Amino acid sequence: MPAGLKRLARWRAQPDGPDAAVHAPLIAAADLAALAAQAGLLATLPVREVHDHHAGDWASRWLGRGLDFEESRLYSPGDDIRDMDWRTTARTGRAHLKIYREERQPTVHLVVDRGATMRFGTRKRLKVAQAARVAAVLAFAAAGRNGVIGATLWDVQDQELPARHGRLAALALIEQAAAPCPPLTDPASTEPLHHADRLAALEASLPRGAQLALISDFNWLTAEHEPLLARLAARFEVWAIQVVDAAERALPDMGLVRFHDMASGQGVWLDTAQASARRACQSAMARRLDAQAASLARAGVRHLRVGSEADDLVALLAHG
Repeated sequence: MPAGLKRLARWRAQPDGPDAAVHAPLIAAADLAALAAQAGLLATLPVREVHDHHAGDWASRWLGRGLDFEESRLYSPGDDIRDMDWRTTARTGRAHLKIYREERQPTVHLVVDRGATMRFGTRKRLKVAQAARVAAVLAFAAAGRNGVIGATLWDVQDQELPARHGRLAALALIEQAAAPCPPLTDPASTEPLHHADRLAALEASLPRGAQLALISDFNWLTAEHEPLLARLAARFEVWAIQVVDAAERALPDMGLVRFHDMASGQGVWLDTAQASARRACQSAMARRLDAQAASLARAGVRHLRVGSEADDLVALLAHG
């Protein structure tokens, strides 16, 4: 059985019992096939346009001289004589220089946030499940264009997936991003929230010119992260894909409810039956989302907001 089919076969092996949903993959096998089809409809990669060719067919501004001869031109004072085209020079009687095409294979790096606040959802799926679905579409699209694909999973223990090439690399990445993600027993004490260190690690590890997609709810974003994001945007093509749940945009009427802060562990009671309380929460969330968008814009980061309930990701990612 081909390796790709073996992975899908393992995907279908769902656990049984009352906790099956908690310990099941975030993406079902049928949904994975649909996401692969969506990725095929994506005309361009979201963070940087590439062309559907083979390795080495993309011009680069960041690497040195490539290996493929492109053309000859007349020699100009100051040119490197090591690049002299002696045959053309002998044939024309005028000094000519060989020009080489600078090349690279595009590197796409996906960051999937699997933190405590991402393990929440009120419509169809958790935010972390939507993040895995977005990562799946981007990974399949990159593989279809012969890109090199790597990832970082922000979790209780962060996981680095080295950059690899091809569809099998995309499937391996998706399998990790869609791994079961049960609620954290004590998120305040177990989850590392050092996002400044995480952003600095990305800057240090990625090759210049890479395409970087940060898939998160960005609830962790503060003023201290803005200069770090600006440095990333100066070196890479950065896209912030923010996953937001419907209840975070507009709180429904659920009566008296106790809310639990999944990041700090604190709790608060709120009477959602009161329209004034719901309006206050909606206004506060709108201000928070606007502030996050403004911070990302100042850092020079491309920004797209995706609802956790959205099914068709192509329209969002292609025009975001």
